Amino acid sequence: MENVVIKVVGMSCQGCVKNLTGALSGTPGVNNVAVSLEEGEALVSYDPARVSANALRAVVEDCGFDAA
Repeated sequence: MENVVIKVVGMSCQGCVKNLTGALSGTPGVNNVAVSLEEGEALVSYDPARVSANALRAVVEDCGFDAA
């Protein structure tokens, strides 16, 4: 497993956190997700053989947020 911290811009409430957590958790290859509204980031533990960090950033953007 590898970990990536994705900066997330545009979250404004716990609903955003819940939606993003669900989207990332449902991505094949993702083992664990911790989204922080206060820090504006998502820490994702994932299997690099199944999903890439760039694909995880795309999931964040598909949820309507900017990912860095």
